[in-house]
Amino acid sequence: MEKDRIEMGQRDRDVLKVMSPVLKGERTQAEAARLLGLSERQVRRLQRRLESEGDAGVVHRLRGKPSNRRLEEEVRARVLGLYREKYKGFGPTLASEKLAESEGVAVAREMLMAEGLWERRRRREVHRSRRERRACFGELVQADASDHDWLEGRGPRMALVGVIDDATSRALARFHESETTEAYMDVLGRWVKKYGRPLAGYTDRHGIFRAEDAQGNATATQFSRALGELGIELILANSPQAKGRVERLWGTAQDRLVKELRLAGAATIEAANAVLESVFLPWFNRRCTVKPSSPNDAHLPLGPGHDLAAILCRQERRVVANDYTIRLDNRVYQLLPPPWPGERGGEVVVELRLDGSMHVRFKQRYLPFREVPPPAKAPEAQAGAGAGGAGAGGAGAGFAGQAPGPLGALPPNPRSLTPGPIPAGAGGAAQGAEKKAKGGAAEAAPPPAVHRAGGRSGRTPAEPCPPGGGNCGTRPKARRPPPPDHPWRRSWRDNRTVLPG
Repeated sequence: MEKDRIEMGQRDRDVLKVMSPVLKGERTQAEAARLLGLSERQVRRLQRRLESEGDAGVVHRLRGKPSNRRLEEEVRARVLGLYREKYKGFGPTLASEKLAESEGVAVAREMLMAEGLWERRRRREVHRSRRERRACFGELVQADASDHDWLEGRGPRMALVGVIDDATSRALARFHESETTEAYMDVLGRWVKKYGRPLAGYTDRHGIFRAEDAQGNATATQFSRALGELGIELILANSPQAKGRVERLWGTAQDRLVKELRLAGAATIEAANAVLESVFLPWFNRRCTVKPSSPNDAHLPLGPGHDLAAILCRQERRVVANDYTIRLDNRVYQLLPPPWPGERGGEVVVELRLDGSMHVRFKQRYLPFREVPPPAKAPEAQAGAGAGGAGAGGAGAGFAGQAPGPLGALPPNPRSLTPGPIPAGAGGAAQGAEKKAKGGAAEAAPPPAVHRAGGRSGRTPAEPCPPGGGNCGTRPKARRPPPPDHPWRRSWRDNRTVLPG
């Protein structure tokens, strides 16, 4: 059974899918060469290997082995050092010739280009002519969106996001609130589920498809990353005219689809999508499509490693903290046990899927998690409304004249309060009640933050120090000298311990 097992990558399975009709006589070698990006001679060699070895013929002979034409590391280091020292600025062809003549080292000019020491320069503009349609259905699809007042003021403004096949003009579209990455992923997922994976996608240079870093180098976006995982080549157009197939689709839709929506009285996105799928798209795919030059279908099926829900979504990478938590969009999520080896401090992929669900993937497994609720906010500080009578400055209990501060604000500095004489004995409230009972004027109790230091140094927020550096009216504690036999009274020589000899 182990001998019959063949390990294939997704590229090998795609090659086998394209070559199967060739073996049956249903597809020409020239068409297979164009679909695979190979020459006809390579396709003939591949066909002979498949006929003699079966499906194992698509597996490369050098898989898992080093290249037979590789240079030794010492020779490669010597060549790169000589180029940087003596032949800097030389073209790859001239540099390879000089290295062979002067140094006796034969290297291919492609090695210098692969090391990034030389870049091919375009010397003149390339003449562009009308591009013919692709031959097979699914060989190339064009994607774009049209922001238009589709409902003519009866509802919200929407964007029609769609894809159209280059060979047949077969279209699939969907209304969304705006042109977003999620909208393109939704339409692409519907196309893949219905027809399969196209070989290439043709789009404009919108930020959804192309991004640049600070140095101006192209970086992957969420959509281009999804295309790469599906094995779909991304081709960026330089002008709207280059993707005229989908641009003409919008011209037709802005005329006929708008009138169909008006007749149906559509006023919401849901109603507009119902008219689009039941009326306009069936008519367009029946009347406006053409017959391709080749009857073969170039779409590739979904492989076992293609999870559309996990691929066509927003993916964010996060590092797991020591307490097995991750942060995303200003929220904290706790990863639940059991912990896996390498999980703490490792990197996880957070998938925010189109259906609104969230999944956390660590390597090849999904982890359970829960959201950590944010800490409860403390109530705002309120100004105390004193119950006592009028005192000095007309203030009651609390700090007079202080507005409610912001959340977490510190109380007013007690040093700014003018301390008054604090009578000894009972508290201020009791004395006020006593004077009121005697018929005298009731005095307001002092602020609760101002009280005697109680034996402390006096340099506390409770009560400021009196001028002159006194002890704030407190009597210092009497210090008792140590007894005569206290170790402090003996010399360090007397405290030594003599070990028995």
